[in-house]
Amino acid sequence: MAFDRSLKIAPSILAADFAAFGAEIDAVEAEGADWIHVDVMDGHFVPNISFGATTCAAIRPHIKTVMDVHLMIAPVDPYIDGFVEAGADVITAHVEAGPHIHRTLQAIRRAGVKAGVALNPGTPASAVEELLDAVDLVCVMTVNPGFGGQSFIDMTSKIRTLRAMIGDRPIHIEVDGGVTAKTAPLVAAAGADVLVAGSAVFKGGSATQPAPYGENIRAIRSACA
Repeated sequence: MAFDRSLKIAPSILAADFAAFGAEIDAVEAEGADWIHVDVMDGHFVPNISFGATTCAAIRPHIKTVMDVHLMIAPVDPYIDGFVEAGADVITAHVEAGPHIHRTLQAIRRAGVKAGVALNPGTPASAVEELLDAVDLVCVMTVNPGFGGQSFIDMTSKIRTLRAMIGDRPIHIEVDGGVTAKTAPLVAAAGADVLVAGSAVFKGGSATQPAPYGENIRAIRSACA
């Protein structure tokens, strides 16, 4: 997984048909997805439950791009090995999920996986300033985590601050929440290069009628050009 700062669209399978994950992933990748974003929720750190490492292992054979696993769980450390074994390429933990985030990031990297750190909307960019040499990705939440389909919260100032802090380090800035063709240009201009989109990608299509997925992905990408 070589680093490059070109714009990447990462559809969130939280918005896909849960009964057809494999076919949905095949379809959305064929229609131009760059990464596949997997939102893991525990009903504790966030007020929702989605799926875990077993689901990740089941869908891994369908993912030809990058499996981007976003852990909205606490604690994180006991579950890292399970998601590594499931085939994650990137594992992102929240800075708010525990008192020893640096240790968590070290454990993810030690397992041979790219390490990401996520920031809730109420958490300032400064919370990750001392972690930048331990991460490969910073995920800026533009909704409060827990549910898909929420309205975008403007975090462009935070993204610009992070972009300046990161400098020339090979670190992606990912944005997750409320990304559409309307909001994507704002975050891309501020410095984000990985855009997670759920409803905005999967709306109007299906695994058997995937053309709208491609139209939606192209609309987001062209809006940022």
